[in-house]
Amino acid sequence: MSDQEQSRSAEDRPPPEPDQTSSERTPGPQDPSTAPETGEHGRSQGTGNLEAEELEDRWRRALADVDNLRKRYARELPREREAERSKVAAAFLPVVDNLELALAHAGADDPGAIVSGVRAVRDQAVEVLRSLGYPRHEETGVPFDPEQHEVVSVVDEPDTAPGTVVRVLRPGYGEAGRQLRPAAVAVSRKQE
Repeated sequence: MSDQEQSRSAEDRPPPEPDQTSSERTPGPQDPSTAPETGEHGRSQGTGNLEAEELEDRWRRALADVDNLRKRYARELPREREAERSKVAAAFLPVVDNLELALAHAGADDPGAIVSGVRAVRDQAVEVLRSLGYPRHEETGVPFDPEQHEVVSVVDEPDTAPGTVVRVLRPGYGEAGRQLRPAAVAVSRKQE
């Protein structure tokens, strides 16, 4: 055979297979001993176990996050309450200062000045309550509203529609649905 023919026949021949032992063989799709076991839905049980472990790990981490959040909230809640209490107390400090000034002038010769000073302090306290979201309400001539009024007495008022607020005995503070207290009122009686 010529050299050309030998080189052609070598090219046409398949390459020789390497000598491998059974442990060195790479598993292939034809090797049933190395294929993963499948569950009833045809999915690999090994993959299912990994997914379950991953989901369980994520679940545990989420529980830990919620627990940490709960602990942080429990630590921060007293601080937040104290900060709000301090803010409200600081808002009332000028009122207390003005009351002390009024008491210092109580021995003055003009009692009218003391009354007007105490009235000014009261107005200042009402303004602080309003700024905190609790406006004062003491309107008369308005229809009775059970969310804003508390009936203390019922009176005969012939010129007034029944169920109308005739007198405010104690003012209320706040708005409907968010009150410190309702106004104590006298309401006109229904005429019979």
